[in-house]
Amino acid sequence: MTREFSEVRKIASGPAFWLLAAAAAFGTWALTTPSAAQEGIKIPAPMLDAPAQGNSAVAVLAGGCFWGVQGVFQHVEGVTNAVSGYAGGDKQTAKYNVVGSGSTGHAESVRITFDPQKISYGRILQIYFSVAHDPTELNRQGPDTGTQYRSTIFPADAEQAKVAKAYVAQLDKAKVFDATIATTIEPGHAFYKAEDYHQDFLTLNPTYPYIVYNDLPKIENLKRLFPDRYRSDPVLVSEAKASN
Repeated sequence: MTREFSEVRKIASGPAFWLLAAAAAFGTWALTTPSAAQEGIKIPAPMLDAPAQGNSAVAVLAGGCFWGVQGVFQHVEGVTNAVSGYAGGDKQTAKYNVVGSGSTGHAESVRITFDPQKISYGRILQIYFSVAHDPTELNRQGPDTGTQYRSTIFPADAEQAKVAKAYVAQLDKAKVFDATIATTIEPGHAFYKAEDYHQDFLTLNPTYPYIVYNDLPKIENLKRLFPDRYRSDPVLVSEAKASN
């Protein structure tokens, strides 16, 4: 991501008129930048999956800007919460304006809480690889560049790591994508919640040019490719906080 566009995203925390001004100034740029070419495609389910244990589990995934990844999983049946944040670096550097430097080790990530009795970890990964992002792009997604936008799975345990590694190998062997999968698997990292103004961003800003061009198509692809998993009403962070 260029510094200029990074500044546009940070403006989202300010007054509404600044957000609208930024959209007007940079809307043309956002709409003329190529989007990821290999998202929204049908892929096979994983042959190896994690067993369904308990009624709550967590998956932490990174795939470019967390706005879109969060938005996708908020529309997935069986997901009870999806929180934008950072993983891969230290707690002290888990701040948006610091992570944006690309030097912290963090990736913009989403912590997905789900019910394993309703959706498996493997199905979460299938949606991640199919519609949430383009897993063949190295250290970038669409218009955003830098290691903070890398495609990464942060497994919670050895079982998740095993399933993720097997699935990447399965998809590469089947040549599902036009290029080798660039997704890394990085165990042993904590997740840190992002600033409040990043939460539920897609739902709260559906006309924001970046969202319109880069992220709303992901929601449509989820609905098209996973009709049995799609939920029209997203599960929002704000609602989860209110219920606690």
